[in-house]
Amino acid sequence: MTTKRIGVHLHATGGVSNTIARAPEVGANTLQIFSSSPRMWRAAKIDPQQAARTRELRAKLDVGPLVIHTSYLVNVCSQSDEVREKSTAAFRGEVERALTLGAEYLVLHPGSWKGLTRNEGLKLAAQSIEKAIDELPWQGTAFCILIENTAGSECSLGGNFEQVAELVERLRPCAPVAVCLDTCHTHVSGYDIVTTEGYAETMSKVAATVTFDAVRVWHCNDAKAARGSRLDRHTHIGEGMIGIEPFRWLLNDPRFAHCAFIAETPVDEPGDEERNVRGLKSLVRVAK
Repeated sequence: MTTKRIGVHLHATGGVSNTIARAPEVGANTLQIFSSSPRMWRAAKIDPQQAARTRELRAKLDVGPLVIHTSYLVNVCSQSDEVREKSTAAFRGEVERALTLGAEYLVLHPGSWKGLTRNEGLKLAAQSIEKAIDELPWQGTAFCILIENTAGSECSLGGNFEQVAELVERLRPCAPVAVCLDTCHTHVSGYDIVTTEGYAETMSKVAATVTFDAVRVWHCNDAKAARGSRLDRHTHIGEGMIGIEPFRWLLNDPRFAHCAFIAETPVDEPGDEERNVRGLKSLVRVAK
């Protein structure tokens, strides 16, 4: 991508194509959406006309990549056979909608292995995802599943870079897969991205685990909670415990030049989406 891709999560009110049209209005040239209600198991199929309009507007407005966030209900490593089966079916629906819309990325929180061992959780997650995409026509498309790091709560799969890397490695033979990293999750799970020394050390851990090339999206969220707290509480860019400088470092880090940077910050009042996008864009150094 020759132009830095900076955007925000937008609610798909009135259809995905309307959301694409809203992106430039808030200063975004990339965005993330839910393709259905994030708190319901069943979802309607995407209308073909809506999908065609979405593709048309994206090309016209140069909005991309399009990122879809999987429903919060999906837990592909659950110890419960019922929950895991429902999660697998729901995730298959997420992939189908992403392919219909021409989305490049589908972000997944791997879930919780509570009641199991870490290795059992990793194995179940990989098996569930492989089953979900079986025989779907993703070959030849730009589509890719992104495994997101989590806030590090007990039994939460993806609470450190090693777990994300291991799940990606297990999936590579059967699925298009890469990584999404979240600044708030990284911070509250215990990694230091706030000090210059800590940022350098954390980046060395990224290199040794998930690798820079595999990171396709950064969720840019400041954190209300302290480092290592494991509390996933997002706040506006520069107004939390992370502060403004780490976002400047990320946005100008040449190792992430290929990434999209998407805010998942709160909408407390009208204009917040535009304000956070504008804040991120203001940190990008202009090449001389």
